[in-house]
Amino acid sequence: MTLIASLPVATESIAQALVEAIGASEELDFPTAATTEQADQSWVVDVYFEDEPDAAVLNALAAGVLGSKAPAFTIAPLPDEDWVAKSLEGLKPVRAGRFLVHGSHDRDKIQPGDIAIEIEAGEAFGTGHHGTTAGCLAEIDRLCSARDFKSILDLGTGTGVLAIAVAKAFGKRVLATDIDPIATRVTEENAALNGVGELIAAATAEGFDDPVFAANAPFDLVIANILAGPLIALAPDVARHLTTDGTVVLSGLLVAQGPAVTAAYEAEGLRLTRSGEMEGWLTLTLER
Repeated sequence: MTLIASLPVATESIAQALVEAIGASEELDFPTAATTEQADQSWVVDVYFEDEPDAAVLNALAAGVLGSKAPAFTIAPLPDEDWVAKSLEGLKPVRAGRFLVHGSHDRDKIQPGDIAIEIEAGEAFGTGHHGTTAGCLAEIDRLCSARDFKSILDLGTGTGVLAIAVAKAFGKRVLATDIDPIATRVTEENAALNGVGELIAAATAEGFDDPVFAANAPFDLVIANILAGPLIALAPDVARHLTTDGTVVLSGLLVAQGPAVTAAYEAEGLRLTRSGEMEGWLTLTLER
């Protein structure tokens, strides 16, 4: 069960400082943290964990940012909700480069020249409204003018938005994998909705030992929008399945986690060619 630790703070700058402190902590195992503005213009910091976190560590980090009288984090199980449906409620279309990610209610917002991606509510992460997904979309758009790709992997596809973006931008077949079978189903549905169902092969795969990777490798473009810990752990496998001139786009990591993730891929013979920040989240591009 996923747990969420939450703490209200006064301003965006304080929220961001706390998120950076959490991301840099060596006592927490690469947590995912996010900030949300409230109706009264205050902010909330939410930190997500798969296992029970050390509350003392969290509260010490809060005290380091807010002072000794900082309130304590509240820790509770994350409710079992349809989070994509919830996140789409009232959200405006998202533009990233030429891409426009929108719901069916915003089809009238599509402009000439847009690469439109329609994402309906589902039970998987990644609608384009998060800095990690939007950062990847912007980088995919940039890569369109840099080179052509023939064999593409979207690792941890979520709703399939990045796989759909690549399929539409390059017109090439994409392998979209996720450890969650719900994400696989949602990706197939969204790919069909966007007219690229024949270009996207969605597969549920626990890791690179799954034969689907060997059957489609080597890849000249790998996109992985997951978390810093898994990105580091997967570096050898990603490099092993990459062409000699391949490109890797990584996101799902906080600014403070960038050096560790970069080092893991540099150890596998890749070099960092571009780094972009959006809403406190990094998108890294590495090449062989």
